Amino acid sequence: MFGYVHTDTPYLYIKDKTLYEAMYCGVCKGIAEVCGHAARFALSYDVTFLSVILHNILGEDVRIEKSHCMTHCIRSKMMAKTDELTRKLGALNTLLAYYKYTDDIMDEGKGRGKRFLFKKGYKRAKKAYPEIEDIVKKNLAKQEEVEKTQTDSIDRAADSTAKMLAQFADYALGDKASEHTYNLFYAVGKWIYLIDALDDYEKDIKKGAYNPFYLAYGADSRCALLKGKSGEEVQFAFHAIFYDIRESLAEIPFRFNHDLSDNILLRGLPKITKNVMSGCYCQKDRKRETEDTNM
Repeated sequence: MFGYVHTDTPYLYIKDKTLYEAMYCGVCKGIAEVCGHAARFALSYDVTFLSVILHNILGEDVRIEKSHCMTHCIRSKMMAKTDELTRKLGALNTLLAYYKYTDDIMDEGKGRGKRFLFKKGYKRAKKAYPEIEDIVKKNLAKQEEVEKTQTDSIDRAADSTAKMLAQFADYALGDKASEHTYNLFYAVGKWIYLIDALDDYEKDIKKGAYNPFYLAYGADSRCALLKGKSGEEVQFAFHAIFYDIRESLAEIPFRFNHDLSDNILLRGLPKITKNVMSGCYCQKDRKRETEDTNM
């Protein structure tokens, strides 16, 4: 996961902002329970989103209480209590972080120190939830194979990440999983991969790293990519993803109010897409938003 999935905060109800921040803390606590405190440094907004929507689809109520933690050791904060789902999400978050740094080591020879930070957490997650490790490992291996072929198909390039998220959702939802939930999480996973590729477009060109948009269109900059026919095709690809998300959402029964899920999926993702396309979104924005949530 890459940390792109966010709320559209100005349009977020106060009740949902409180819930979102509490669930962010809940996933953090879930990571600590399963993988240890060091693994908490990789906490992702993408996994917080999964906690929000999967709890709702499952119909599992989230219990929130005032509590303290390592970050909020003086003043208490509203935090979601951990449950089996947040522990599974904690394992997923840690496994993804470990494999990300493994990939960085293979590609650039960097990241050994960071990966070491998550080594114990990775082993604990693998032991506690081998099914999740199998989903992550197999799909990341397929992702690597596809990228080695230097495919210029953005659909093929994003397929493994999309399947990984959809398969994890099927695992987490159990008998609540359906064709519609699979399609929803597949679309979100596809969006995550492609928005990351678009955001890193110029960096990937400079480093000579794989980027499906560059191989498909050959533009020398993101600005050039998003002009003319290539720009229309890139826009269409993202609009098609948003259409799939809306259609799938309409068919999924939610057990509770889904204002927060709708804000993230129907407003947050398009907003981030617009900002990335205009060059107004970068890693600093993600860091700043993380700091705001932790306050």
